[in-house]
Amino acid sequence: MGLTSGGRRLAPAGDARVVSPAPMLLAWRLGIIGVLVVLAAVAWWMTDLRMGGMDAGPGTDPGALGFYVTTWVVMMAAMMFPSIAPMVLMYVGLQRGRRERGLSAPVGATASFVSGYLVIWAAVGLVGYAVLTLGRDLDGGFFAWDRAGRWASVAVLLVAAAYEFTPLKAACLTRCRGPLGFLVSEWRDGRAGALRMGLVHGGWCIGCCWALMAALFALGAMSLAWMIVIAILIAVEKLLPWRGAATMGVAAILVGLAIGVAAAPAHVPGLTVPSDHHGMGMDRMGGHGMGKDRMSGQGTGMDRMTGKP
Repeated sequence: MGLTSGGRRLAPAGDARVVSPAPMLLAWRLGIIGVLVVLAAVAWWMTDLRMGGMDAGPGTDPGALGFYVTTWVVMMAAMMFPSIAPMVLMYVGLQRGRRERGLSAPVGATASFVSGYLVIWAAVGLVGYAVLTLGRDLDGGFFAWDRAGRWASVAVLLVAAAYEFTPLKAACLTRCRGPLGFLVSEWRDGRAGALRMGLVHGGWCIGCCWALMAALFALGAMSLAWMIVIAILIAVEKLLPWRGAATMGVAAILVGLAIGVAAAPAHVPGLTVPSDHHGMGMDRMGGHGMGKDRMSGQGTGMDRMTGKP
């Protein structure tokens, strides 16, 4: 009798070279996690390079569309790859099992799954861009920091805290925290099927995290520090085994931030308080255009984002 795994003979009985499947399983799991961690680290590094010096607090100008979209996708990779590790591990494990049974498991399916996940988040980024830019064009300065902007940030943070306790949040979080149940119910073969599953999983993740992303905009969408904070909160909700405690903790942090922004924004650690009446802090962006009027088209500090001299 020999040792088998998935119907495959690993070694004959009594062979000193018998390899237990447990270390093999651990090795490929650690390999996948390592790849995700490396990709996330590279994404953090790229985000830091692209966004360095651009944090002007709530309402920061997102720049040209092309710059914003590429930066947003990199941001999502940096923030979300650690949190989706269990889902990717489960997907790769199922593909591995299918391959051992001689079933279809095409090369590149995992990449298609992750790509679908990023595509749906890119679409959300476009919505955020439209809301931010159109709102700035149409609000007549109403949401400037020294008018309604500060209180709008407070309101967004409180809404994000309240959303933590809604049935929709609970349903979406359940899907995100249950990789096997999601994959079994949504399974599709092939790379196209993997892409679809990535899109669907991204949709559930959006339902789980959209309010936290709105909180990121309320604190400073171009702030690396707040990106890290929101990424940690997302990971806490998705990965910690104490779901109730995680939800309560995240909500408490959001409420605390709302109180801080309302009462003493200058004393909130890491928060850049917008310095001009547009709430844009353009003089902080790239070190250009200090004291110049944004609407004049001169010295706006946007050259690194638009490619204009």
